[in-house]
Amino acid sequence: MFKTKKEIEIMRECGKRLASVLDEIEKAITPGKTPAQLDEFTQRLILDLGDEPSFLHYWPEGALKPYPATLCVSTNDEVVHGIPGKKKFKEGDIVSIDLGIKHKGFHSDSARTIPVGKIDDNARKLIDATREALAAGIKVARAGNHIGDIGFAVSEVIKRYGLSIVEELGGHGIGTEVHEEPHVPNFGKPGSGMELKKGMVLALEPIVNEGGKKIYLTGDGYTFRTKDGKRSAHFEHTILITKGDPEIFTLPS
Repeated sequence: MFKTKKEIEIMRECGKRLASVLDEIEKAITPGKTPAQLDEFTQRLILDLGDEPSFLHYWPEGALKPYPATLCVSTNDEVVHGIPGKKKFKEGDIVSIDLGIKHKGFHSDSARTIPVGKIDDNARKLIDATREALAAGIKVARAGNHIGDIGFAVSEVIKRYGLSIVEELGGHGIGTEVHEEPHVPNFGKPGSGMELKKGMVLALEPIVNEGGKKIYLTGDGYTFRTKDGKRSAHFEHTILITKGDPEIFTLPS
């Protein structure tokens, strides 16, 4: 959970590398491209850096098989952990990309939701609200505050937009493992939960639906979808807790 100065330097570099890869993926998301093509492209980028994909062959607790891809690609009503397939993106889609990389034994994790061409106003609101919610959560993620302060800040933004937080999923600690303690829900009460301490590294990730909050796991064992078929968005950054404003390791260039 807590990182030494040397470990923080490695994770800082890891975050920069991840952000640069996501920048390239974002530019590659166009109508007619497939998630499988994105996945292949992503793996090449990571290997060319001399790093490793965090998610490829990752076997989370409770899963029946390891994750079979480098990149999670979730389109429209797919919430998270979409396995890249061959269905082409079309104009008006929204695509959430979630990626982790491992650099010198340490992981970073980040996600973005990307519009494919021109999108409708509701999709734009969903994306903007989710990005704003992440910024609100990051703002209060400082030493002396609590896990509940992050969740409260995130949920207040989403309530204001009239959208729904996915409650089953949330952020997490990160370091030598891609998922470490503590769990960071996207809802909560101010002052509740674990106290944040200097040197903690967390991945914060609001996951927001334009309709109801209910989701279900599909038959592939990884992809979650919204119960009502409405769209979902996802943003995530890896951050370092300090006594002041947190440092964001995965900022885009």
